Amino acid sequence: MANSLLIIEDDAAFGRELKRHFAGRGWDVDLATRLAEARKAVLEDKHDPLVIIADMSLPDGNALDLLEEARAAKAPGEWILFTGYGSVPDSVRALRLGAYDFIEKPCPIARLELVVAGARRSGLAQRRLRFQGADGSRRYTPQSYIGRSAITERTRQMIAKLAQVPFSALIIGGETGTGKGLVARILHHSGPRADGPMVEVNCAALPRELLESQLFGHEAGAFTGAKGRHRGYMEQAHEGTLFLDEIAEMDLELQTKLLTVLEDRRLRRLGAEKTIDIDVQIIAASNHSLDERVRDGRFRSDLFHRLSVFRLELPPLRDRLDDLEELVTALIDEYNARSGRRVRRVPAEAYRAMRDYDWPGNVRELRNVVERAVLLADGEVFPVEWMQLGHGTGRARRGPDVDGDRLIIPLDGSMALDEMDSYIIRTALERTGYNVTAAARALGTTRETLRYRVQKYQLMDGRGKEADRVDDPANAPPPSPAADEAPIG
Repeated sequence: MANSLLIIEDDAAFGRELKRHFAGRGWDVDLATRLAEARKAVLEDKHDPLVIIADMSLPDGNALDLLEEARAAKAPGEWILFTGYGSVPDSVRALRLGAYDFIEKPCPIARLELVVAGARRSGLAQRRLRFQGADGSRRYTPQSYIGRSAITERTRQMIAKLAQVPFSALIIGGETGTGKGLVARILHHSGPRADGPMVEVNCAALPRELLESQLFGHEAGAFTGAKGRHRGYMEQAHEGTLFLDEIAEMDLELQTKLLTVLEDRRLRRLGAEKTIDIDVQIIAASNHSLDERVRDGRFRSDLFHRLSVFRLELPPLRDRLDDLEELVTALIDEYNARSGRRVRRVPAEAYRAMRDYDWPGNVRELRNVVERAVLLADGEVFPVEWMQLGHGTGRARRGPDVDGDRLIIPLDGSMALDEMDSYIIRTALERTGYNVTAAARALGTTRETLRYRVQKYQLMDGRGKEADRVDDPANAPPPSPAADEAPIG
C-alpha cells in the first residue's frame, strides 16, 4: 500500500498503541519488537515501508546500525528515530545517514502525526523519483538525441563520452528549445549515478526566497509559514543529479550560497544548527551566454568556473536541418500514439517549407508544429496547411515586434516567459522616457511591482543618475495619452 508504516519498538504496549493509532488513520502498519525482526522486514522480506518509526535503543542492538545497512542496500523509506535520552553523537550520525527526524521520548502524539505526515510526503516523492529513474534508464540513452547530420553525430558522441565519466559539474548551453533538458536526463540515466535520483529545478520559475528554501531545505519555524521540516532539492538529489535549468536567472546572493555548498559538499537547512553531507552531481543549463553574464557582473565568476568542469553547447535546429526527416518521423509516431491519429506520409512540400524556415524555437517549436498538424490531420497525409510556419511568411520572426500601440509577442516557443515579461516592460519604459510611474500606469500595475521587475531584469543598467532622475515623477514630463492608454497585446 502507499501508506505503509513500520514501527520498531521494544516496548510492546507502546508499540501496539502506536500501531492502533496509525492503523485507524489509514496506514498499513507492521510492528517489530527486536532489531533482528526489523532487519528481516527491511532488508530480507523487502516490505519497502514508506515510513519507519524506530526506537533507537533495542534489546539486540542500535537502530542506527540498521539504518546504515538500509542506506547501503539503497532500501527506500523515511526514518524517524526515537530515543529516551538526548545524545549528540547519535543525532549527528542519524542526520548524516539521512534520517528524516530525530526526536526524544515522550513525544506528543499530535507532534508525531505532523512529523509522520511530512515523512510520508517526502517518502512518496522519493518513490516517484525511484520509479522515474527506472523508467528513465530505458528511455534516455545517447541515441535519444535524434539526428543523422554531422553536427548531431558529434554532439551525440560527446554526450555518450560524458555519460561514462563521474563528472561533478557540467554546463549545457544553447538556444531555447534545443533540448537541454533531454540531454541532462540522458547524462543522468546513462551515467554512473543512474540508480540515484534526478531532481530538476527551473531557477527562473521561483522567486529568490522560495528558491532558497526549496534548494537548501528548512526546519520548522525557520520563517513564517514553515510548519514542518522540508528536505531541499539538493538533499533530495543526494547520490544523484541536480539539474539547474535557467541558472543565469539565479540571484547573486543565492549563487554565493550554492558555491559554498558545492565547495564544502555540505549544506545547512534554513533555521538548522547542524550541517548535512551531500554528494550531488550538478548539471546547469542556460539559454543565455554565461560568459557574457560573468563579464557584466550578473553571474559569479567563481561559480561559473566551478560549474565549468565540462561544457556542452547544443546546436540550433537551423544548423542541423538534415535531421528534420528523422525528427519529424519520431514526433509523428509519438503524437499518433497519443491521439489515435494515423498520419503516415509527409509531402515533399512540407519538408521544403521546414528547410526554408529559421526555427527560432528550435526542436521545441518543431514539436509544436508536428503536434498541431497531426491533431488536425484528416487522414494519413501530414497537412501542410496547418504547419503555419512564421505566421504564413515562410520565414521566422526574429523576435517580438511593435505594431503601433500594440506589442506582438511570438507564441512559437522562441521566447521564454521571462523574456516576454522583460520585453513588455522595456518597451513600456522606452515609450515613457524611462518614467517608472508612467510605465506602471500604462501597464496597469503598481509602481512597486514594476520597480521590482525593473531591478530583476536590470532594465535601468547603464543609465545611472539619469535613470533616477526620470524615475522621479516631479522631474519627468507627463506621458502622452497614447503611451498611457496604449493596450499591450
